[in-house]
Amino acid sequence: MEWHYSFTDQCPLLGVKIVVRNPRRKPAQRKLRSLAVLPVLALAATAAGCAEEVNTAGNTQAGDKVELINEGQLTVCTHLPYEPFQFRNESGKTVGFDVDLVDLVAEDLGVQQKLVDTSFEGIETGQVFEAGDCDLAAAAITITDDRDRVMDFSQGYFDADQALVVQSGSDVAGLEDLDGKVLGVQQGTTGEEYAQENKDKYGYQTRQYEDLELLQQGVQNGAVAAGINDNSVLLYATKERDALEVSTEFDTGEQYGIAVADGNGALQAKVDEIIDAAKQDGRYDDIYKKWFGEAPPSDDESSGDGGEGSDAGSK
Repeated sequence: MEWHYSFTDQCPLLGVKIVVRNPRRKPAQRKLRSLAVLPVLALAATAAGCAEEVNTAGNTQAGDKVELINEGQLTVCTHLPYEPFQFRNESGKTVGFDVDLVDLVAEDLGVQQKLVDTSFEGIETGQVFEAGDCDLAAAAITITDDRDRVMDFSQGYFDADQALVVQSGSDVAGLEDLDGKVLGVQQGTTGEEYAQENKDKYGYQTRQYEDLELLQQGVQNGAVAAGINDNSVLLYATKERDALEVSTEFDTGEQYGIAVADGNGALQAKVDEIIDAAKQDGRYDDIYKKWFGEAPPSDDESSGDGGEGSDAGSK
């Protein structure tokens, strides 16, 4: 459960907004947070007469009413661009696979989806939920143990692996060809983790880029010898960019999940319900075909062998 005590409106002289959070946490986290909020609680008690309480469902269960931070809106944190999952089209509208999928959730709730573009680091560390910036996050987020400690995930809705993007005609066929060279990575992604785990073995250095577009530009202009990211986005991008090609893929077996605040079981269950329904009634297949031009792979195809193996994830 999360309470927002806002004194700014009812107590203009105080001009303070106090946020007291009590989400579902691990024991050590709960202890640290309890100590941290003591001064806040003291101030809250002083001004309790003019406090306004707002419930944003930080600790709910499946079947509970879904509480949203903004009435009539499903506020969704994402990171642009990550085509075709979320990006701005020529008219400036944010579109993509994830956008269409989350629209199904918003439709079921009878609200509109509102997108908030933020850093991927803020999403994958759970900071956007700590700050109360969004109800959920949809940004082709790979489910990992570290991330699951600070947020909750829906069921996996998209399978992905890692891939290496290079200039067309490059002699870089794999990581073994990067000795003494520079590999571009996107900040905060598990592709970056994969690169860090293997750089001593293969003798390359890494260079961070804030987003996928900048990473691809770095490869195209020769600032880096190659870039690593999810195979889905790199294969999609190289269809439109003749100057780039995917030289290899790494069988890493990740899944994307839609994230909610740690403990928000009501919204988590609702997202799972919609994903299940969409896969059953064909809406998921329609979205997949819209953005990838083909039906989603069968379970057998998605579990097939890929390139160089790893336990690392994707974005």
